[in-house]
Amino acid sequence: MSRRRVDLARANAAVDRLVLPDAVWRTSPWQPRELVEVGLRQWLRCCAAAMRDGRVIGMPSHAVDEAWHGFVLCTARYAAFCQAAYGRFLHHHPEGGEPSGADHGSMADQLGRTVVAWSMVARPGETCVLWDLDERVGVDAPWGLPAERVSAIARAVAEGGPTDK
Repeated sequence: MSRRRVDLARANAAVDRLVLPDAVWRTSPWQPRELVEVGLRQWLRCCAAAMRDGRVIGMPSHAVDEAWHGFVLCTARYAAFCQAAYGRFLHHHPEGGEPSGADHGSMADQLGRTVVAWSMVARPGETCVLWDLDERVGVDAPWGLPAERVSAIARAVAEGGPTDK
């Protein structure tokens, strides 16, 4: 795997330019679609921060995960986006599907790293929709992260302390 550093500004610009085809939404029934799209774009920006630091982050939203799967299945568009945003392919590592010998930590660890990644890519005044998006769009078994955990990790990041809470 290439260890070239990902340029966050380049990734953000690619996410901003991204036009998602209707095929992305075939298996993602949740509404409003615009909110799920905001979540997908925020996720893709978080992935840039994680890739920059050679980390794997956890997906906090089932609805966004479905949209991402739909995007991944548009293989040519997805590969072109990854090249434009990250300079390389963003692989999907579902729980239990990691490459042999890879240890990305627990899902709790990965979700904590997602909060850290968000702290690196959030725009001034921007609120992350990923943490409670599933509840907001009516996913039957929402994933998400408790607000208390997000706040604790964000505080630790701001104070320069450990983020494994």
